[in-house]
Amino acid sequence: MTIILLITALIAITAIILTKKFNLPLNISLLFMAQPLVMCSAPIIVFIGGLLSSELTTNPSLATLPISLMILGVAAGSIPAAIIARANGRKFAAFTGFSCLFIASLLAISSTKLALFELFNFASFLFGIGSAFTQQLRFAAIESTDKEEDIPKTLSILMLSGVFAAFLGPEIAVTAKEWLDSPHGYAGSFLLLALFIGLAALIMVFFKEPEIKETLSSGDARPLTKIIKQPIFIISVCTATIGYALMSYLMTATPLSMHHMQGHSLVETKWVIQSHIAAMYIPSLLTPWLINKIALKGLLTLGSVIYIAVALIAFSGQEVMHYWWALILLGVGWNFLFLTGTSLLPQSYKACERHKVQATNDFILFGFQAFASLMAGWILFNGGWNYLVLSSLPFMFALLIVNIIYRRHIAKTREYKVN
Repeated sequence: MTIILLITALIAITAIILTKKFNLPLNISLLFMAQPLVMCSAPIIVFIGGLLSSELTTNPSLATLPISLMILGVAAGSIPAAIIARANGRKFAAFTGFSCLFIASLLAISSTKLALFELFNFASFLFGIGSAFTQQLRFAAIESTDKEEDIPKTLSILMLSGVFAAFLGPEIAVTAKEWLDSPHGYAGSFLLLALFIGLAALIMVFFKEPEIKETLSSGDARPLTKIIKQPIFIISVCTATIGYALMSYLMTATPLSMHHMQGHSLVETKWVIQSHIAAMYIPSLLTPWLINKIALKGLLTLGSVIYIAVALIAFSGQEVMHYWWALILLGVGWNFLFLTGTSLLPQSYKACERHKVQATNDFILFGFQAFASLMAGWILFNGGWNYLVLSSLPFMFALLIVNIIYRRHIAKTREYKVN
């Protein structure tokens, strides 16, 4: 419990330091503190979802089903989250998501105490629904940023808070595992998670609804069919979606491959997953500097090359350090690709179009991620780890094609401006 309290204190201290150093608006500081407290639900499901499900079901290929359903819930909730945010504001949408997460935690407690696989799956799906709303917090951060050129910096700072979620989630899972009696443990983990979700809600009470400048909303809203045909929209969505889906594909399979198939300890498995999720967000300390040096096109290329390195390391062996290095690089590559895709997305819409475009982006992104995580369990148990890694290569090469298309798009845009 000491580690959990220390992480919580570090979240507040880091928020204060970053606020003073970068002169952050209050909204960004509040989002930085609240986001990891609710984001830690995903690492908990990723870490123990497969392990717990393997005890609750007799079919090992369904062990990753809760993780897949959680991600499917994110996809299913993305459009309702955008609709609610548009109708009632970002703050109301955030509280709606927090409520879903809180109820999901209570259902997860019941499912673990009663050892009901079906109920645990439903709870995981509801975790995804709630996460769809919290995913919208990054757009709340964009709207709380005064200057468009500061958006990558704001996103980097907000993504940095994910480092704390990376360590907080697994620590909650392990520390509170036996707080409540249950056949296979972990009921207490979801109880502690519910308390953190409540704390996040208290922080968000002070959040102020972002004001959208009218100058950004000039002109009539275009049909969605026209918006999605823009090259910049396609580039943005492909970058984030392929990056996210591949990350989920390999990450979801890792705990099962390490602990159940290779016999590595639960402590080693936790360390690899914690390190991976930390690596997803720690690069945010450097990405603003990298963007200034190599621009978003360079960040996209770097993330794509790192993913190929992930495949080479993962295919070379199945010792703990093979998993660790592969998952570390997987996290870094995801950071670069997701930040690039998210930063490019606002270039495809006017302010009056933002909700429908953001909803479409998240629906596509998390829909593919859900499919990838579901296939991970089936492919792992039927083909093994090496086959799983090999099957990811075509998508990694697809990222290289996206690189070429983006660079050509930049060249055409410059030529158009000159003419």
